[in-house]
Amino acid sequence: MSTISTDVYQSQAAVNVLSYRAKIVREVRIEIVRKSIHLLIAFTPTLTWLFGNYITFGLLAAGVLCYTAAEFARSNGFRVPVISRLTELASRDRDRDHFVLGPVTLGLGAMLAIMLYPNPAAALAVYALAFGDGFASLVGKAFGRIRLPFTGGKSLEGSLACFFAVLVPSYIVLGDLSQAIAISLFATFIEAMPTGDFDNIVLPALVGSFVMVLI
Repeated sequence: MSTISTDVYQSQAAVNVLSYRAKIVREVRIEIVRKSIHLLIAFTPTLTWLFGNYITFGLLAAGVLCYTAAEFARSNGFRVPVISRLTELASRDRDRDHFVLGPVTLGLGAMLAIMLYPNPAAALAVYALAFGDGFASLVGKAFGRIRLPFTGGKSLEGSLACFFAVLVPSYIVLGDLSQAIAISLFATFIEAMPTGDFDNIVLPALVGSFVMVLI
């Protein structure tokens, strides 16, 4: 009997491990889709350089409004080609059967940055949003093992990814390593705060303000 019980226990343990790995793989795939979309916001500074702040702000506002209309339609059973499918592919478990707010706050965060700050503060605020938050989430989901206290489950690995993802564009834009490190540390601290979907607004707003004070 003890041998049978041991075999059953080991089989159940193996099933649990496989289920956990399958869950992690699925979550990473979702995160890849989410952050591929998320990284597109990094084109905002280029658009402002090409077309100016007002046109870029209008394009972002139009994108937010179109997505909001499509998401309301999806929530009421009406599918919008492409947008609804992408939303479903990028939806986390907590987003199922709910309005997915992330793309709205993403657009609003970029709009806030170019509305409140001149360059280079606006550009660095957007890059912190696109690269810092994007890579922190992706790396944390795929490789995160060491959980940081008081962060709502965020990981040390994700925070390190955020730091380096902000450091590179900050140094390229400013050409000053000490300033780039300071901005990266600040962005990493803000990203680690348990702000949920609203980190897309909080992060660029605070990073932009910090850059203004710093430089």
